[in-house]
Amino acid sequence: MQNKGLIKFFAILFALVCIYQLSFTFIAGGIEDDAKAFAKGDSKKELQYLDSIGKQKVHFFGYTYNEVRDKQINKGLDLEGGINVMLEISVKEILKGLANNSKNPVFNRALDRATKERQGNQDYVDAFFIAFDKESNGTVKLASPELFTNRIMGSETVNIDMSDDQVKKVIRKKVSESMDSAFGVLTERIDKFGVVQPNIQKMGESGRIMVELPGAKDIDRVKKLLISTAQLEFWEAYKAQDLQNFFITANETLKKTETATTAETAPASNDSIEKLLGANDSAATKKGNNPLLDRMQMSQGGPVLAVVSTKDTAKVNSYLKRSDIRSLLPADMRYARFSWGKEDVRKSAGLLELYALKGNKENAAPLGGNVITDASATFDQMNKPAVSMTMNTTGAQKWAEMTGKAYREQGFIAIVLDNVVYSAPGVTTGPIEGGNSQISGAFDVTETKDLANILRAGKLPAKADIVQSEVVGPSLGQEAIDNGINSSIVGLLLVSLWMVVYYGKAGWYANAALLVNILFLFGFLASLGAVLTLPGIAGIVLTIGTAVDANIIIYERAKEEIRHGKTLDEAVRTSFSWRGAMSSITDANVTHVLTGLVLLIFGSGPVKGFATTLLIGIFTSLFTSIFITRIFLDWSIRRGDKLTFVTGMSKNWFTNVHFNFLGAKKFTYIFSSAVVILSCVSFYVNGLDEGIDFAGGRTFQIKFEKPVSVETVRDELGEIFEGGVDAKVFGSDSQLRITTKYKIAENTVEADAEVNKMLYEGLKKYYTNISYDHFVNANEGKNLGIVQASKVSAVVADDIKTNSYYAVLGAMAIVFIYLMVSFRKWQYSLGAIAAVAHDVIFVLGIYSALYKFMPFHMEMDQHFIAAILTVIGYSMNDTVIVFDRVREYLAGNTKGSFKQIVNDSINTTLSRTVNTSLTMILVLLIMFIFGGESIRGFIFAMLIGIIVGTYSSLFIATPVLVDTYSKEDKDAIEKRHNEVI
Repeated sequence: MQNKGLIKFFAILFALVCIYQLSFTFIAGGIEDDAKAFAKGDSKKELQYLDSIGKQKVHFFGYTYNEVRDKQINKGLDLEGGINVMLEISVKEILKGLANNSKNPVFNRALDRATKERQGNQDYVDAFFIAFDKESNGTVKLASPELFTNRIMGSETVNIDMSDDQVKKVIRKKVSESMDSAFGVLTERIDKFGVVQPNIQKMGESGRIMVELPGAKDIDRVKKLLISTAQLEFWEAYKAQDLQNFFITANETLKKTETATTAETAPASNDSIEKLLGANDSAATKKGNNPLLDRMQMSQGGPVLAVVSTKDTAKVNSYLKRSDIRSLLPADMRYARFSWGKEDVRKSAGLLELYALKGNKENAAPLGGNVITDASATFDQMNKPAVSMTMNTTGAQKWAEMTGKAYREQGFIAIVLDNVVYSAPGVTTGPIEGGNSQISGAFDVTETKDLANILRAGKLPAKADIVQSEVVGPSLGQEAIDNGINSSIVGLLLVSLWMVVYYGKAGWYANAALLVNILFLFGFLASLGAVLTLPGIAGIVLTIGTAVDANIIIYERAKEEIRHGKTLDEAVRTSFSWRGAMSSITDANVTHVLTGLVLLIFGSGPVKGFATTLLIGIFTSLFTSIFITRIFLDWSIRRGDKLTFVTGMSKNWFTNVHFNFLGAKKFTYIFSSAVVILSCVSFYVNGLDEGIDFAGGRTFQIKFEKPVSVETVRDELGEIFEGGVDAKVFGSDSQLRITTKYKIAENTVEADAEVNKMLYEGLKKYYTNISYDHFVNANEGKNLGIVQASKVSAVVADDIKTNSYYAVLGAMAIVFIYLMVSFRKWQYSLGAIAAVAHDVIFVLGIYSALYKFMPFHMEMDQHFIAAILTVIGYSMNDTVIVFDRVREYLAGNTKGSFKQIVNDSINTTLSRTVNTSLTMILVLLIMFIFGGESIRGFIFAMLIGIIVGTYSSLFIATPVLVDTYSKEDKDAIEKRHNEVI
């Protein structure tokens, strides 16, 4: 081997760099263990401990703990526990804002059409442009003064002389700037939230932002913090007496169109309401005959018009929005804007206060939150939690005007955040100078801190919806780490043992290279700042299984060369040459890399982690197998060691095998055709168990105190959630996986909280004593209640499904093209694609037929697609090795018929095929047993795929290759081979 010294130098250098990179992970891990021991399960104490030593030097090169923490390998949520949220910023609202909330009917129809007709993972902006072109048909220009030539866009940006294509470029830029603004606002909010190593990423130009908060436990608080637009407004508020006549008149009008309400709908006239209002019913009407007033407890004074039960607010809203009801408002109140107050869950749970704000034609608040320069949590004069705010000069002047007017007229100023009235204080001491104000109301200390944080960070450019979320409890994360470590160690030991049993001393050299490979793999992960997930650990374990693949190919070639009479040194040199094993290794790994890249591009979250470790593992495996193993072999040869690449046990294995693979094609074609037909029948009859990644929905993994009846839980929750609930045993009988689509179309915090509360109410009887917070939140040491929860909206599910189709079809197309270029005959590509298509259908068919009966979940989700792509990669790998030997034999001088030559070439690859498949099956079995319930279905797909892929590379790919060769080509090859002397 040339440049041996240089390779040794770089190998040692890489090893030292990897050790250096991994030192940060080990040191940070030790400190975090100390913090956990100190905190004894109290997450606040743990954070305080880590914050206290953040600037202390803890690394032998002088790095502080904060610097060390940033350089360690980060653990994903499935290992650390925490909350993952996919936010979708409403591009529709951004476009409305850029068009200055235009009332143009073409524009608004285009927005609605884009929402309905948006395809797969198409950007909303693209969908809008297509819809606008169809709706306008050239009649309305985007540069129209009614649309985007306005003060918001600016005359220097858009003018009426610009074409639609020019305006589209500007709109794209403005939308991108809005997304950058949203990203910055969310980043600032999250930085102040108080979790270690938060992760926030923009997902291309889709309008989506992915947020990961490892270790976060208060789910509802996190969601509120993220989706609050922070649209702060200050409005003048009407007094209760100003609208009493309106409500009485509206009630009389509604009597003509509405049926009488029942006693159930009216809020109970209990002591809490009476105390809250200090007033009796002023309507002087009989209960049950008043559509509006029976749903309201009227106020006699102040800014609160009435108190309404939360369950009646939707009906009251519908009444107050009716045009015939609004027409009853006095002329000077025609722009009145009705708003609800913030619920006080401690004093008046289930009740909301109704306010009326003094609106205007533009529906613009006199004073907005953009004037706020600072905000902080504080306490009011009653020693209750509040938020104090400071305004800039412009805001201070306007605030003085508003408070002065309120003082003179004895009026009220409503402080409104995201369309919710937090308070509506009066002014008793004259105009408030200096721009200082305060928000008080139904707060606790945590809420005031979060609100101050939100106000300081600024408002989002548009509303944000949670379209996908996942919550993982810390106990589940620790279980995943333990499972991953166990499967990795056992897999490593088994592969190492097999290499020694089969190859003897050469096997020890392969094992040494394998250890170096693992060091390089983790070192690269650390240097890239990669996030390690459970599927990522699966990728590492798979790397262990495949790392020896190149060694097996090299060793098998060396054995052949020795049998042909070459010396040990010549055999090793030949096996490491392009004519030896290198061409096979290159082709096999290029196909593997291509499918891995497709997985990296189209995958998301943990699947990307799997793809990352898989791709890094391929390159580190190639380096160590080709260079590190060669260094050991050359060293052994120089010492005069006798290397035979066999042991007394394995020396006769797979030698002199003459199986007629092509002769068996009649039976294998029939068998495989039958499997494909039965699979298609199963697809039609059973379908596939589409997980929430594909179908949308909510999934909860719930741990009970003792085993429960699946049927009973399913029926009880079905009544609560109005049907559509699925429950399955997940692991032990005391743990269930519950799925529902209840309110999946509502991407609001309120809908998520409602589902959580309904689930808690339905299941709390199965626990001795469990609170709502303990049931829902991811507390330290938690082992009961919701240990994992996921939500995927229908829009995201459609995108995932579309990406999955592209990924599978794209991987097959890319590999087809590569093989056609590499082997220069389309027959090789066709044979490989036929085998891969067979393998994919086979795996899908097994999942379709067995998902109702297997004791583990077999859902179609992102992990399953990752497994399918991995199967494609390994099936191609096997097939390419066989094809490479077929190509070599067809180009050589072996005598015999075309079929005999092909059969001989296949038989010579059996040792490599069986060895590689066996090591893969061993590590997959270990992961299937020890890897944990959450990835069992994922591993099972790969396990079946590897077995079927080995079969198809021998009995499908090669027969298809032979059958598609023309008779002229076969005759020419036979003639050339049999003329050789």
